This record gives sequence, structure tokens and C-alpha cells, in this order.
Amino acid sequence: MVTSKTARRNEGRQWMLFFGACCASVLLTNSQAQQPTELIVRNGLIVTAEGRLEGDLRIRGETIAEIGRNLSATGAREIDARGMLVVPGGVDPHTHLVPELPNPPRPNANQDDYVSGSQGALAGGVTTVSNFIGLGTDEVSAFATRVIGQVQKSGIADFFIHVSMGNDPTRFTQPATLKEMADRGFTSTGEDFLANLSFDRNALGFYKAFKASGAAGVVSMLHCEDASILADSRETMVAEGRGSLHNVGQSAPIIAEVVAVQRGVAIAEATGAPVYILHTSSGRALRVAEEAISRGLPVYVETRPVYLHLTEEVYLRPDVGLFMGTPMLREKRDQDALWEGIAKGTVHTIGSDHTAFSKEAKLDPTQTVANMRAGFNNLQDYRPMLYSDGVVTGRITLEQFVNVTATNPAKIFGMYPRKGVIQVGSDADVVIWDPTMKKTIRDQDEFSNAKYSTYAGRQVTGFPVITIRRGEVVYENGKVTGKPGTGKFIPQGRFQRPRLRETSSFD
Repeated sequence: MVTSKTARRNEGRQWMLFFGACCASVLLTNSQAQQPTELIVRNGLIVTAEGRLEGDLRIRGETIAEIGRNLSATGAREIDARGMLVVPGGVDPHTHLVPELPNPPRPNANQDDYVSGSQGALAGGVTTVSNFIGLGTDEVSAFATRVIGQVQKSGIADFFIHVSMGNDPTRFTQPATLKEMADRGFTSTGEDFLANLSFDRNALGFYKAFKASGAAGVVSMLHCEDASILADSRETMVAEGRGSLHNVGQSAPIIAEVVAVQRGVAIAEATGAPVYILHTSSGRALRVAEEAISRGLPVYVETRPVYLHLTEEVYLRPDVGLFMGTPMLREKRDQDALWEGIAKGTVHTIGSDHTAFSKEAKLDPTQTVANMRAGFNNLQDYRPMLYSDGVVTGRITLEQFVNVTATNPAKIFGMYPRKGVIQVGSDADVVIWDPTMKKTIRDQDEFSNAKYSTYAGRQVTGFPVITIRRGEVVYENGKVTGKPGTGKFIPQGRFQRPRLRETSSFD
């Protein structure tokens, strides 16, 4: 049992540690000619990856200006967060959005753009969102102008951009191209070439691209499934009359993921390039990555929320099409391994991998295991789901929740400490979280243009009630108040190996 004297000593130590991080930046002073807008959040339990403390935040303009107790009032708006958690705005490292939807939208394509995607993100406590966009044949300068302009036109959340490599790595072997990308704030590339048969036809080109990317400070993001194993499994199943989506779990065996993760680890070891493994789904694949991490290789593991909340049993449901996504859902033991990975720090990030096909498109009965619409509609719900199934149940701590949904993504992708943390000088991306609010997730509450949730019907405990993006209240009382065009493009810094916490608690 902890005595009150010990508790006071521990609390004092925590405040010193907390302010050691928080006070690295100089406070804004009254000598400025024109004071920016202020907002004070009072009496909340402030949570970072380093710990938790009760106190107040002073937000001045777009940044956090002061953290303490009983901060002086200035006539600014005050939010009483008593009984609430005050956590950093989420950073989603893996989403798929259309910058601007065609008119009319295509019925069998992604339905979410930067407006609806931002709205769902902010309602779910996510203030910084990623997107994958291909470089194509554009010069880097033209690419930058285009994608930054799209964010400035429609974004409400802030955005950072991963540059999709596609099936031709030639341009990504060129140091000048990679340098210009990095200079302009694009320091992550990749995506699904390991799952594409074209990879082996140009393996040398991809290898050179990974090597050049590492030298330029660019992270390589890998969809880790072996294309040959996938293709053979699916072709065989269709030929044998087993192509129904109810059999889809057999179409992407775990060994396909394991082989590709082994290949990704080999790339990191041979080239020294940082490798980010997208949507890890199985305990076996995670163990391969953990062995690499234990040897000090720059390997970073993302998992997808659905693997933590659903298993392959959903493939027996009549609405099975709603749950298509690769890699496939796995068994309960794989789910348990991923939760354990979050708790011990070997699963570094949670990426929603949000892709919003319409419900009608997802339930199209003509789909087979060889021709499915893969994607989950969960950007709005993944942080509440993780909190409810993780923190409330005791599987992970509050600090670990913050770590994998905010701090680690910001560190890995070169945005820390601007993003992913509550400390003086950081962007004032803050979420007021009600830890006891209970709600049932409903399709009609989704901001997504697809108008359904992967988790519809789930009872969840713990939700955002106010979301603040760079000092502006952009979500409150169930409504998004932020306007399109107020989001910013966030440039990523060159990769510098981050210090990631193996555990995230003062216990």
C-alpha cells in the first residue's frame, strides 16, 4: 500500500519528469505586440506517453503555452475537464482518402475525401491524418504543389502524405528525387509491392530504392504478404469452387505474411533502411519482427484495429463482405499476441487503414476471394474502440494508448514533438476524453460518406467529447465545428531513429 507521504514524493517526481519534457520550449511573453487567442483547459488528468498528472493547460494561438496547476485566468474561454482525460490528438499513420471526390462519386470506389475523412477523424479524437498519394510522372515540385493545395483546400484535420511507390521503383532509386522529396517534407514511401507479383520481376530495382531511401532519411512502408503464395491460394480456391467470401480466411495464409515480414527484415538489415511493417495481423509475423527489433534493426510494427477487436469468426456472417481486408482476420491467439505486443512496446503504432467503400459495394454478391473490395470503415471509431477494449479492460495502460495512437506515429514519421504530445511549444492538438461515457456505435452517427461503421452495434466505453486542433475547438457536443480549408499540411522531418518506450507507465 502506498502511503500519502510516498504518494506525494512520487507525484513530485512525476511533475519534475513531466515538466522536464514540457518546459523545453520558451513560453510566449506579454511583450508581444498582439496576443493570440487563448484557451484554458482546467482540472483534467493530463496523459502523455511518459505519465499522467492532474493540472491545467494554457493554449495560446496554435500551441501549448503553459502547463501547471491553478493557472491564472485571462478572460479566455475555459473548459472544465474535471473527471476527464486530456490526451494528445491522435496521429493516424495509415489511411486511404480521396483528396476530392469526383462529381458524381463513383459507386464502387472510395467514398471519403478530405472533408468527410477529417470529420470522422476529429469526432474520434484524431487530429493528424495521413494519406497515400502516388508520385506518378510529376516532378516533385509539381507533386508538392498539388498535394499541399488539396489539403489547404479541403482539410479540417491536419495531414501528412506518404508517397506511394507503385510498381516501378526507378524514380525512387535516384538520390536527387529522394532529396527533394525529403526537403519538401515527404519522408515516407512504400506500400503494397511485396503483395504484387511485379515485385519479384524487379526485385533489384526495389532493393536499390530501399537502399537509396534509407540514405535519404526516408522510411520504407511495406505491405507484408508474399504475392506468389496469395496468387496460388486464390487461384486454387476459385478453381475448386471454394471462392466464396465465407472461405476468405484460407485465401491469405499466415505463412504469406511471415515470409514477407522476413523479407522486410532482411531489407532493413542489408540496407540499413528503416522499415515500417503495415497492418501486422498474426502472432507469427510479429515474432519475426520482434526478433529483428531485439537485434537493434530499424524495424517498426503497425497493427490494424480490426485485428484487435475481430477474429476470423466474422467470415461466417451473412454480411461477410463488410469485413474484407488484407491481411485477413486471424484467430484469437493472434489477437492476444498483438495486444501483448502493444503492452510490451513491440507493436509501435495503430493505423486505421481506413478505406470507405459504400455498404452496397462491400456487400456486392459477385465478389470472390480473388476479387474483393478490401477496406475497413473505422477512422472515426478506432481510438474509442482501442480505449474500450484495451484501457477499460486493463489490457493496456493509458500511457500505452497514447503511445501507439499519437506519440509513436509522430516520432517515426518525423513530426515529433510538434505532434503526438502535450508539452510546451507543441501544436495544441488536445482531446478531452470522457472515460465513462457509454455509447453504442451506430451507422447513422458516422461522418463517413459510406454511412456505416465496421463496428456497428458494439457497446463502447470512453469517447472524445471535445477535440482541439492547433488551438481551435473543432469538435464539440457531437458536432464538427471546424471548417474545410483550415487543416494544414504537416511536413515530415528526415528519419532519425526515435527513442520509443518499451513500457509507458510510472508503475
